[in-house]
Amino acid sequence: MSKLRRHRLGKRAPVRPGRYLEPGTAPGTLVFDPAAPHPAMQLIAYSADDLVERTIEDPEEIRAELGRWPVVWINVDGIGNGELLRRIGEIFRVHLLAMEDVVNLGQRAKVEPYDEYLFIVARMPTADLPQTEQVSIFLGSAYVLTIQERPGDVFESVRERIRKGRLRVRSSSPDYLVYALLDAIVDSFFPILDITGEELHRLEDEVLDAPDKSTVHQIHRIRRTLVELRRAVGPHREALNTLLREASYIRAETAVFLRDTYDHAIRIMDLLETQREISSDLMATYLSAVSNRMNEVMKVLTIVATIFIPLGFIAGVYGMNFNSDVSPWNMPELNWFLGYPFALSLMAGVAAAFLWLIWRRGWFT
Repeated sequence: MSKLRRHRLGKRAPVRPGRYLEPGTAPGTLVFDPAAPHPAMQLIAYSADDLVERTIEDPEEIRAELGRWPVVWINVDGIGNGELLRRIGEIFRVHLLAMEDVVNLGQRAKVEPYDEYLFIVARMPTADLPQTEQVSIFLGSAYVLTIQERPGDVFESVRERIRKGRLRVRSSSPDYLVYALLDAIVDSFFPILDITGEELHRLEDEVLDAPDKSTVHQIHRIRRTLVELRRAVGPHREALNTLLREASYIRAETAVFLRDTYDHAIRIMDLLETQREISSDLMATYLSAVSNRMNEVMKVLTIVATIFIPLGFIAGVYGMNFNSDVSPWNMPELNWFLGYPFALSLMAGVAAAFLWLIWRRGWFT
């Protein structure tokens, strides 16, 4: 498994809508997506003194490990094999309604208690923002079952803590492992907000210095990313709050750590709201900068037109086709020896007078 993947904010990624059943479909109906990745199963079973980690090919191998270890963590990457997922559901006695939420993607973060386990849905960021991935977690008395949409997650740090024999995680019950997984999911949003924050600071300088069409596209892209992230992170607060009240599944010593994760979710929401406001302000600043630049252009063009209007009038008068031989009143200036220099001097004088008047009124600033 890879660690937190590098998030891409360059090109807007298409949003994959959740798959929903046809209206009127019976509850618990499972419709599997054959295009989804084929499930890959990994088992990590541990106690304070021992650890087993291996890949599982047959779900029946899970039965042999259940009951032998204080904590058994089964991770499934991919939901493309309906028969295999059904067998896993039978082993852990997963209710059809819970399995329906597992295979019908697009669920919001939530917590649902059942008789023998706690069902948790979380949203995990992916490399192609603003997409998020659904992670389904089942917390039992001695096991944790996680089902992801595809390989690759943010749980590698948790696995390393288990492998290195960190005392707290290896000596704790499954609810602490669930806390560690949820904490890794929630904290994985912080690096994304660091990236968007840096992008917003860069765009702020760009908007003030030299905004162009690409600037507004980048602002829109970041705003859309923030909206999608808020939609994914927001329900985690309610889910974590519900989890804190599940005393039958969450021990008091684990609830202390979950409160810290809940606080992280609130901080992320605050950062998202702050960055959304900054992006809105950047858009307003961009529109104001474009408007000011247009005003400057219009002011320059107005000044130029104002100067050349009287010059065009003078040139038009001297360009009329009158014959001075017919009448002495027919533009006698055409026969002057210095008529051309006089016309140019008149135009220059009028232009200078207009420039002085515009400068005197402060229209150049």
